[in-house]
Amino acid sequence: MHNPWKGKSLLSLADFSPEEIRYLLDLSHTVKKESRAAGRMPRRFEGKTIALIFEKRSTRTRCAFETAFGEEGGHPVFLSTQDIQLGAKESVEDTARVLGRMFDAIQFRGFKQETAEALAKYSGVPVYNGLTDTDHPTQVLADLMTIEEEFGKLCGTKLVFVGDGRNNVARALMTGCSKMGVSYSIISPKSLFPDEGLLERCRGFAESSGAKITVTDEIGAELSGAEAVYTDVWVSMGEEAGAAERMKLLASYQVNAALMAKTGRADTVFLHCLPAVKGNEVTPDVIDGPASRAWEEAENRKHTIKALMIATL
Repeated sequence: MHNPWKGKSLLSLADFSPEEIRYLLDLSHTVKKESRAAGRMPRRFEGKTIALIFEKRSTRTRCAFETAFGEEGGHPVFLSTQDIQLGAKESVEDTARVLGRMFDAIQFRGFKQETAEALAKYSGVPVYNGLTDTDHPTQVLADLMTIEEEFGKLCGTKLVFVGDGRNNVARALMTGCSKMGVSYSIISPKSLFPDEGLLERCRGFAESSGAKITVTDEIGAELSGAEAVYTDVWVSMGEEAGAAERMKLLASYQVNAALMAKTGRADTVFLHCLPAVKGNEVTPDVIDGPASRAWEEAENRKHTIKALMIATL
């Protein structure tokens, strides 16, 4: 029987239908229940190998891929840019051709989305985007799973992202939310608004799902009724040179108790993809307080990544 999932890459959630995302989330919940049950893990990746390519440092993405693959009996191989010739002495295409002959799958975490796309095009095996400068799909699967655990549904809920509106997580969230019927607002300075092309595309997805997409620089009305408030670091990896200017620009966009109170809901949760700079984008009392689901969200990276690999391998 033909399995439509076999060999499928995840480069962006834009390429997945709402039904496919739903399938991955359902599988993620099942996998999490399995991990809670006593007894030995099923060895679904026995005899399989995955290449984990990292141009950027990582805690959650690396640990999620390594533990999810390893406890299912597979063999993950970590490759940093210090270890291989990726795009240096050897083209990305040639690296992809070689890795595709040796591994069952490839994870890529790095700078350019085009690198992930080239790996998928030339390797002939599933490629998973563990983060690029413009997208972070595995993070958003974990975010959606966390909201669903908390509120029992996605469709009809509302998530507000506060901070750097054009960073990879803000962009990826817009795609995931618009596909799954989650109304999504970005509150950020005008100079950090996401690009029009992305907005246009996500508004198209939102038309089918019933979600509403808004972008504003005003901290106020958009927070009303939000089930979840999300933020990320003010200075992303590779942008350290402009740090001081960015801090000044975003100072009034800090997620603190006063901002959380603007949702008007006692059950609003706080989300963060981590690592967090406490005292910058979020105050310690929020991220370490009762509203925070940042740690559940971090754990859910593992369950969603495992589900993705089970589906596609």
